[in-house]
Amino acid sequence: MADADIAEDRAETDGPGDELTRSITGRLLYFYVLGDVLGSGIYVLIGAVAGAVGGAFFLAFAVGVTVATLTGLAYAELVTKYPQAAGAALYVNKAFRNKPLTFLITISFLSSSFAASGSLASGFAAYFQRVWDLPPVLLLTIAFLLFLTILNFIGITESVVTNMVMTFVEVGGLIVVMIIGIWYVAQGSADFGVLTEFNSDGNPILAVVSGVALAFFAMTGFENAANVAEETINPKQAFPRALVGGMISAGVIYVLVAIAAALTVPVDTLADSDAALLEVVEAGIIPVPVGAMTIIFAIIAMTAITNTTLVSVVTQSRILYGMAREDVVPAAFAKIHPTRRSPVFGLGFSFIVVSGLLIVGTLLNNAGAGIDVVERLATVTVVFLLFIYALVIVACLKLRGHDEDDETYRANTVLLYIGLVGNLVLLAYVVYDDPASLWWVAGLLAIGFVLFLVEMAVGRNRPPGTARTSSPPAHDQEV
Repeated sequence: MADADIAEDRAETDGPGDELTRSITGRLLYFYVLGDVLGSGIYVLIGAVAGAVGGAFFLAFAVGVTVATLTGLAYAELVTKYPQAAGAALYVNKAFRNKPLTFLITISFLSSSFAASGSLASGFAAYFQRVWDLPPVLLLTIAFLLFLTILNFIGITESVVTNMVMTFVEVGGLIVVMIIGIWYVAQGSADFGVLTEFNSDGNPILAVVSGVALAFFAMTGFENAANVAEETINPKQAFPRALVGGMISAGVIYVLVAIAAALTVPVDTLADSDAALLEVVEAGIIPVPVGAMTIIFAIIAMTAITNTTLVSVVTQSRILYGMAREDVVPAAFAKIHPTRRSPVFGLGFSFIVVSGLLIVGTLLNNAGAGIDVVERLATVTVVFLLFIYALVIVACLKLRGHDEDDETYRANTVLLYIGLVGNLVLLAYVVYDDPASLWWVAGLLAIGFVLFLVEMAVGRNRPPGTARTSSPPAHDQEV
């Protein structure tokens, strides 16, 4: 890339004020998307998806990634128009100019990210305690979140490079699963009929929809990536390729790993396990000591979950930062640490909220509620995301003809409408299937409402745009 192009991109944000640093290349962004998508659904929820669908659960991942990729086309178009932090909230604000609606989207995505982080942290603890039964689960999950918050505070460049390294590790773990599947097939032991079996409890179509609803938990790479648009070099060229390419790559890997798992381990075993892919490794199919493989794969799985959770932590603080600059949330969230260039208030607030979710889940279980924290928070995440994604597609269509130039990516209109219908159908099913999740949704929205009241009370005395406070910009670092 020419130095002039990089300088021009940086000029869009580097200047007076609290600004983020452009240091993410297109290659890093691709791995950022890929690592985010792969780290959650496969390692954390594959057992739940298998239980919902049956042996054909690979179809749920295939359909889920298809619907998500159609939504990603809308994001690709909007990012090339508005390469700024805040993602969906920014796009809805541009399309409707309605502050309450924009705030609703802001807090909805924040809430989905908070819930996702809690679910992933619980998944991390499940793998950890399959190998080392050391600290209590709640203490382990909070310590895990604190570590990632500190890493992100150090800087976005360090966070994204760490993300890329962990992506290679987690892909390596999934390759191990696929090798086990190939080995099993080569032995002539595989029963391919299992791949056509559906949950006997109901209609096969509803079984797949149920699985897609759970699998959709993993399909958030484009929204999380959109929230680092302001820190990406040449985002108009990098984003469409990184978003769509990352989603397609993840979809292919999802399907292959799901097929391998279904062929090598009974579906009931996968469904009952809180670390389902570890069951594949522990089946002892390849001539490697099972004990050693279990420890190695558990470390790989924890690395993968760490990868996705790190992306969530990055996203939460960037949404708060971006929407504070739009005067939608209190101006304190637009403050950047003078040396680390990290949105420190957003990071601290996010850590407190996610820790609170985990504490509430633990207390409810101690009281006998019997909640599966991983699945419940995953469902809450999906409710928020499907609502947001549908509205982003509407915003994309509404903004057609606005703020476009020769470099603006334009998504296929028919595919956008198909994506819109897909999101709405899945949203209706998730709410119907688990109405109790709406209580958690309401609780997270209540936190947002408090922020809204604070902004209304304080922001009304502040001229528009003054959230963009002044401080000398830090020197950029390229990767």
